Amino acid sequence: MNDYLRTAIVAPMTTGSHPAPFRIPIRHARKDGLILLDQIRAVDKARLIKKSGVIATDTLKYVLATLGEIFDE
Repeated sequence: MNDYLRTAIVAPMTTGSHPAPFRIPIRHARKDGLILLDQIRAVDKARLIKKSGVIATDTLKYVLATLGEIFDE
């Protein structure tokens, strides 16, 4: 999908929010935070300036499983 569209789907990360079943704990850039799956959105790729890293495979699997639950896969 990303090869054909000018937008990318993103889930923001925060260090100042409250835990919830649909918010995934993560450690990134030496900071503990949450991936906010309740705030996913599409953004224009031109707004994505630089890549700040990648998440661990286990975290990605957890994110995908949680999204499956949210959207009742």
